Amino acid sequence: MDYKKSTAPTNTVTRDVMDLCDETGNIYESVVIIAKRANQISSDIKNELSKKLQEFASSTDNLDEIFENREQIEISRFYERLPKATLMATEEFVEGKIYYRNPAKETMDIEG
Repeated sequence: MDYKKSTAPTNTVTRDVMDLCDETGNIYESVVIIAKRANQISSDIKNELSKKLQEFASSTDNLDEIFENREQIEISRFYERLPKATLMATEEFVEGKIYYRNPAKETMDIEG
């Protein structure tokens, strides 16, 4: 997913708890799903940022290069301005864009 085009808000939004548990029927299950997706998003963004910053890494860093690497600073600032991973994951969950399954419920359905 392209996180740069996310429609998630960049600041905290008050949400109705009952809206979050509509799909799963359990607020705790919904929170776990959102948390796991937020971890995935955070990991993806971190890997992407690391790859981009590695392009600027040099084997011989001197003090002048460290302070004058404007491109590296701009890339870092861009990623800092992105919405937080939890906000993106919550937005995806509310919009129904997250696929999830609960193995415990699946085994109960098969046995029962």
